[in-house]
Amino acid sequence: MIINKLVVLGAGLIGGSLAKACRQRGLAAEVVGWGRKEANLQKAIDFGVIDRYELDLAEAVKDADVIFIATPTLVAESMLERLAVVADSRSIITDGASVKGNLYRAAQRIYGQVPSTLVLGHPIAGSEESGVEAANAELYVNHRVILTPTAETSSEAEAVVRELWQGCGAEVVSMDVERHDRVLAATSHLPHVLAYSLVDSLAQQDCSYEIFDNAAGGFRDFTRIAASDPQMWHDIVLANKAAVLSMMDDFTDQLKLLRENIASDNGDEIMASFQRAREARRHFSSILQKRQQKKL
Repeated sequence: MIINKLVVLGAGLIGGSLAKACRQRGLAAEVVGWGRKEANLQKAIDFGVIDRYELDLAEAVKDADVIFIATPTLVAESMLERLAVVADSRSIITDGASVKGNLYRAAQRIYGQVPSTLVLGHPIAGSEESGVEAANAELYVNHRVILTPTAETSSEAEAVVRELWQGCGAEVVSMDVERHDRVLAATSHLPHVLAYSLVDSLAQQDCSYEIFDNAAGGFRDFTRIAASDPQMWHDIVLANKAAVLSMMDDFTDQLKLLRENIASDNGDEIMASFQRAREARRHFSSILQKRQQKKL
């Protein structure tokens, strides 16, 4: 056992998958769920995700070793405020939100300084499915989890969170808060914005039925993430607004340049752009392949 009591605030895909993995792998003696909807928490018990649940937050986090905030990104800020009142100062608080800067600033505002037991983190894993029904004990196996410890973070607290994720089969790395948000804006948030925008735009075309009826595999692969939870991504892009807007501006400039080259029949520049992209994608694939071989 790594910990005695793990409390998961929000038993959806992310929180439910961590809870289920911890139960199946024996990483926690007890896994307690908390949420607003009792019916959903009962489902979590029925599906083997948690051991028991509490509707009262103070009762749920009492004597907790680790508290995992698995609520939507913007809601996580209010959860920090509530935990500042009811959680034991020794309880380690961590999270699975896609944006770290807003929570870091919220912690500074709420506590006066970032608590030593706060270890902000982000599992780079997920699915277009959501809810406790989608909870998967293998979700984090061979996936990366980014921790963003600060100067105030206790090394002991960070070690517990790191071991917890590693116990779930994840690869754990550390990153600066601001750098995390910029990197994730590029690799995750911008692609979701593009997918949502493209599908929304095409759905409003007069020939939208023919467009979707004749879509091939490439279109389905690119737009798959547009099936993700809109509320979750609404919260993410607002929480990480500055970094997302910066990436959108960079992409818009690149798209405008490509449009100009197409309009002016500048084949050399079009080809150069496509070739650079292909080489970058191949390089990225080789990085992923090497990482996978190291795990094996």
